[in-house]
Amino acid sequence: MLACFVILLTGFLAPSAHAQIELPGIESPAEPVDPQPVIEAQTISPTDVEIKERIEGIFNEIDALKGVRVKVDAGVVAMTGDVPALADADRAESIATRVAGVVTVENALERNLDVADNLQPVTDKLQNNLQKFLNILPLLGIALVIFILFWLLGRLLSGMTGLWRRIAPNIFMAELMATSIRVVFVVVGLIIALDVLQATALMGAILGGAGVLGLAIGFAIRDTVDNYISSIMLSIRQPFRANDHVVIGDREGHVIRLTSRATILMTLDGNHLRIPNSTVFKAEILNYSTNPERRFDFELGVDAEDDPLAAMNIGLEALQGLAFVLDDPDASARLEQVGDSNIIIRFLGWIDQTHSDFYKARSIAIRAVMNVLEAEGFGLPEPIYRLRFDSGAPLEIARASKDVDSGTSKKSQPAIQEAQPDLAMEDVSRDDDIGRKVAEERAAAGEQDILDEDRPTE
Repeated sequence: MLACFVILLTGFLAPSAHAQIELPGIESPAEPVDPQPVIEAQTISPTDVEIKERIEGIFNEIDALKGVRVKVDAGVVAMTGDVPALADADRAESIATRVAGVVTVENALERNLDVADNLQPVTDKLQNNLQKFLNILPLLGIALVIFILFWLLGRLLSGMTGLWRRIAPNIFMAELMATSIRVVFVVVGLIIALDVLQATALMGAILGGAGVLGLAIGFAIRDTVDNYISSIMLSIRQPFRANDHVVIGDREGHVIRLTSRATILMTLDGNHLRIPNSTVFKAEILNYSTNPERRFDFELGVDAEDDPLAAMNIGLEALQGLAFVLDDPDASARLEQVGDSNIIIRFLGWIDQTHSDFYKARSIAIRAVMNVLEAEGFGLPEPIYRLRFDSGAPLEIARASKDVDSGTSKKSQPAIQEAQPDLAMEDVSRDDDIGRKVAEERAAAGEQDILDEDRPTE
């Protein structure tokens, strides 16, 4: 009995399925909101006639739905007729479904295929667009005038070459600055013109597309961009002058000109050599013309039985006696290595390249030291080959032949010395054939040179 009483009490006290229990301090949850609000009829419980009148009233306000016929029976809406497009049929069904009291909708609408009815919206749209274009013509004219004024102003400022050449370090940078000014004025004029037309969103789309396109093009022409940036840096640094004798990487020659794309050299053979500026900027550059004083060196070997220190002193005196060898820095000599049959001595001397040719001076210095060592009795040995024979006869013949040759050479030595001219008076003037060719190339009409003689070299 107790169990039955508890069950009955619980059923009596339990809230119904539709009841809400409100507790103090706790708000009841809000009712769910219908995402599509219901279009109410004029009465709370509309009849079929009221539903039909409500739907037809709505359709009459929409041009595309004026021809729709509506029939309502027990809340079921049946729509028949023609509409300009299938999207209009879906739109009519959506509207009818939202009217209060509608149970379901039977959509039997079809697209109207009449030529005149289908062309009318297109012609109306074209007429509206044409009218809008005619209305915007004054603003379009003003925007065009503003763009042209900015374009002309940018062109005028960029054409002031004298001003930019005074500001920029060289011609190449002056042209770059002038071009940048022109581009900036064109972009500013375009932005203002689009702002007048209320089309700044179009400018954003253009800039966004240009950014993506520029990124793709940048990857495709990165070598060209690298070369262009290297040209700018070389025009600022000026690592050499025209007609400088340089070695760039493993290429040697005299500088003809520095252009916006490449460095042009004339090799020692008289050939043109064009090196991309990106390669020049990254390469090691050896400039022989920056310092007029240049050191030459050569090696001579004396017999292993001779005194090498005496040979060094005698050769050094002969080297210092040459008029083209500088006293400061002084000439020097040092032992290089000791071989099986000779001792190698290295002689070093300095010349002034503005007055003496490097290769001529080195050649005359070698001859002078060699002749002095021979005159003083130092042997300049040749390679010695030791041969072995089974019988002794060929050895005796070889020894006899050696004695005859040595005697002949000793007897003819004074005659050789007397026949030697005074080497100190030899011609060591600069051989400037390449320099003259470079001057002719620079004087001829050609590419613009961005080397500036007034700027210091690095």
